[in-house]
Amino acid sequence: MPVKPAPDDPTPDETAAGQNSRDDRGRTRVLTLSTIGFTVMFAVWLMFGILGKPISDEFNLSEVQLSWIIAAAVLNGSLWRLPAGIVADRIGGRRVMTAMLLLTALASFLVSRADSYPMLLALAFLVGFAGNSFTAGIAWNSAWQPREKQGFALGLFGAGNVGASVTKFIGPPLIAGTAGATYLGVIEGGWRLVPVVYAVLLLVLAAATWFLTPRRDRVPSHGTPLREQLEPLKQIRVWRFSLYYVAVFGAYVALAAWLPTYYMNNYDVSLQTAAYLTALYIFPASLLRPVGGSLSDRLGARRVMYWTFGLMLLSTGILMMPPGHIVVDHPDGTQTSHLAYQLGIVPFTVLVVLLGCAMGVGKAAVYKHIPEYFPRQVGAVGGLVGMLGGLGGFFLPPMFAYTKAWTGLPSSTFLVLFILTAICAVWMHLTVVRMLHGESPQLADHFEKPEPVDQPTAPATAATRVPEEARE
Repeated sequence: MPVKPAPDDPTPDETAAGQNSRDDRGRTRVLTLSTIGFTVMFAVWLMFGILGKPISDEFNLSEVQLSWIIAAAVLNGSLWRLPAGIVADRIGGRRVMTAMLLLTALASFLVSRADSYPMLLALAFLVGFAGNSFTAGIAWNSAWQPREKQGFALGLFGAGNVGASVTKFIGPPLIAGTAGATYLGVIEGGWRLVPVVYAVLLLVLAAATWFLTPRRDRVPSHGTPLREQLEPLKQIRVWRFSLYYVAVFGAYVALAAWLPTYYMNNYDVSLQTAAYLTALYIFPASLLRPVGGSLSDRLGARRVMYWTFGLMLLSTGILMMPPGHIVVDHPDGTQTSHLAYQLGIVPFTVLVVLLGCAMGVGKAAVYKHIPEYFPRQVGAVGGLVGMLGGLGGFFLPPMFAYTKAWTGLPSSTFLVLFILTAICAVWMHLTVVRMLHGESPQLADHFEKPEPVDQPTAPATAATRVPEEARE
């Protein structure tokens, strides 16, 4: 005899609805707290872009020495991205993100105690560990988000890149307003106060991440052999995605740290003005990432990447042009100048913002590929892509400095970016063409869509029907 559930007992539908509700709350908390934590860690990772000027003044550093401080932070923020993604897949992002927040808080506080250039280099390297939080967060959110929303969710998480602009806003007034002061008898004001403020924020976020996110975490690769997790790294496709990420993320990181000095040296603006102008580049490059994810969900990541590389080539192609003019020697020995070219601060900023918009959309499009091709190895694949992209951010600042020293042209910074983007765009297009030819070899020698064959006005009989192979 069937037994009816008691009035207070949940039915299967009610139980499923309750489970879905808990899942929704869980994934919302994961996305919210991981994004906030990543934003602050990203701010700490790139804080030397603003702290660099007062640090250079205090320690009498050259531009090349400062570039190595920035590069050291970027290097350590890239080296551990692959292990961080793998570990997050195996033991859960909650544990990994909490540990990263605590370690970054300690390193950030120690920066305020630096008293020499070698110590600054070492501490910048330690602070850079914060950059590895990206792949841990990507793996964590991929495990919690449904496939049809992954592009938007990963783009929203990646918008934590906006943390690069946090120091641009709070740094200059905090440095100027507290210079020469001492707090609690041990904490100095000026630039040294900024890393202390970040250390406190990171400790608060570590507690929130541990206590407010679901205790029962999702671990998609729990029990999966490490060799199986690393298997996709043998595919050339993964390395191609990594190069794309060097162009849209590594270059973004390098330029975010490099632009304040570029503005001050070439347009004679103050540190605060340079910081605000750099923030104009950082904000769209970060906030458009969810838009890039949503567009990739609807239009396809490949189409979005074509637009990304096209806009990047356009903007860097103009930005790399050095100022100058054409000198004409006349037969009478006189000279005249024509077509003088000088990119003012306003058009320069507009082009840099356009470049940032393209990078922001492109970053999401690159990572949209990963859960589509490798749903069970997001941590490993995303870790490698993020690691190599971040390493691009390590190599580019010194490359900017040395290229400028070699050519004498500040605009050579954008020549480097133009060449990098061109290589990515050509490789992607050749891959797409090869794939299309493989799918439709009969169209390989057609330059246009073939004209349709005229249909007969009357139905053909079996006797008059022409075999398909005989048609021209």
